[in-house]
Amino acid sequence: MSKLILTHEVTGLGTPGDIIEVKNGYARNYLIPQGFGIAWSRGAEKQVEQIKAARAARELATLEDAQALKAALESTKVKLAVKAGAEGRLFGSVKTVHVADAVAAAGLGQIDKRKIEISNPIKSVGQHEATVRLREDLSAVITLQVVAAK
Repeated sequence: MSKLILTHEVTGLGTPGDIIEVKNGYARNYLIPQGFGIAWSRGAEKQVEQIKAARAARELATLEDAQALKAALESTKVKLAVKAGAEGRLFGSVKTVHVADAVAAAGLGQIDKRKIEISNPIKSVGQHEATVRLREDLSAVITLQVVAAK
């Protein structure tokens, strides 16, 4: 087992600054090369406070702000115009960066693309859902209306 300090949020493992133990192969082949974690050491543990301070600065300041944003996100359908074929199949798929841009274009504010989760790949036009983690204890479900671009 390898001991790591997470530098980014990883679904199912933890948030930045958490110290976790994972299997050696998972750490060596995925988490460290992707930049999601660094090897734990006494010297690296000093970085934990810096990571947590940076995360706190990026989070929404108060729970009330987060709940207001959640209500706005869940009450609005976000429209995405993407290139599609004749039968409604997309050329590629909708990525989290596209969802973040569409939310900003809809006037709902800036959302970090890393906080958006798309459970099933979106490869066709129609109505789909994505989850946005606003805080550790609060998430919102966005309704996406995917339409073919003209």
